[in-house]
Amino acid sequence: MTRMTTVCLALALLWGCDTAGTGGVVSQRLFGEMPYGQTVDLYTLTNPGGVELQAITYGATIVSIRVPDRNGVLGDIVLGFDDLAGYLEDASYFGAVVGRYANRIARGRFSLDSETYELARNNGPNHLHGGVRGFDEVVWSAEAFATDSGAGVTFTHTSPDGDEGYPGTLAVQVTYTLTPDDALVVDYVATTDRPTPVNLSQHTYFNLTGDARRDVLDHVLTIDAERYTPVDSMLIPTGTLAAVAGTPFDFTAATPIGTRIDTENEQLRFGGGYDHNFVLARDGDGLMRAARLSEPTSGRVLEIYTTEPGLQFYSGNFLDGSTTGKNGHVYGHRFGFCLETQHFPDSPNQPEFPSTIVRPDDVYRSRTVFRFSTTPP
Repeated sequence: MTRMTTVCLALALLWGCDTAGTGGVVSQRLFGEMPYGQTVDLYTLTNPGGVELQAITYGATIVSIRVPDRNGVLGDIVLGFDDLAGYLEDASYFGAVVGRYANRIARGRFSLDSETYELARNNGPNHLHGGVRGFDEVVWSAEAFATDSGAGVTFTHTSPDGDEGYPGTLAVQVTYTLTPDDALVVDYVATTDRPTPVNLSQHTYFNLTGDARRDVLDHVLTIDAERYTPVDSMLIPTGTLAAVAGTPFDFTAATPIGTRIDTENEQLRFGGGYDHNFVLARDGDGLMRAARLSEPTSGRVLEIYTTEPGLQFYSGNFLDGSTTGKNGHVYGHRFGFCLETQHFPDSPNQPEFPSTIVRPDDVYRSRTVFRFSTTPP
């Protein structure tokens, strides 16, 4: 009997083991039931080293990532809830896939091929993260797999023509693969039968301490970007690509998140802290590093690589202590951060930004890799 078969049998006693391979194990169990009766499943991916990811079919949501600290102690590094009710009641997008369009579209309106489209407005006058019922609020189909390259699950969803105001039927596939070398690979694929904007992203809130009982201001951040997109008071980009040098947005060298977050600065005032898109220093269209995070007490390190041109850094400014998450932990101000790989906000209205329009002859493809490690004592 192989080691992975032994692990599979052990997990089966708890959940029922669906799929096992030399690269990892996938287990499935019921997580909850929607108010109208549809079931929501939980998939647990475990690699040979014991790193574990859990995701549910509601919103293709990542509910847990357990990685070791520098002493080998596993800890959950993402914010979320113990049960489905928490995700249904909260509007913070914890761990979800957001779309059709991640981030904001000004005034919930854009023009495409001489036609104007009106979208759902769910962020003041603007459209945010796909609208009132975006991809974070639907139950996706799922299929697990395990190979030599890792354990994973592929989520699929079809968004109908006119969904939240968007044109065209959009078929979407999001795959999470947990690799043997402690990386989470997120692959996005989408096709459409009419031209439509597409901008998918993953909205996990991280706290590398592993307990989410304190803020993330001591996390040390590097962002591989020399420019960012300033916003107006409604957090819509002005269209300018501004230099980060000499501003609180300069993370080209490793800097604790809290060092300049309360600096008197109009952009920080608009966002209540960091809630801005960074223009990544790209050299071609391939996978390139976007950011690196380290947490000094646990020694945990997160590096992010992506094919996307932008990275939204959100410092948990709207967390205010009113949300009780997993294990009864209260999520206070800035207890989590998001690093959302993406195209730029409001691109359908800003022709100078990289295009987000997908046409029937196109295949939308995007990849982001979250790589976990530790620093020595």
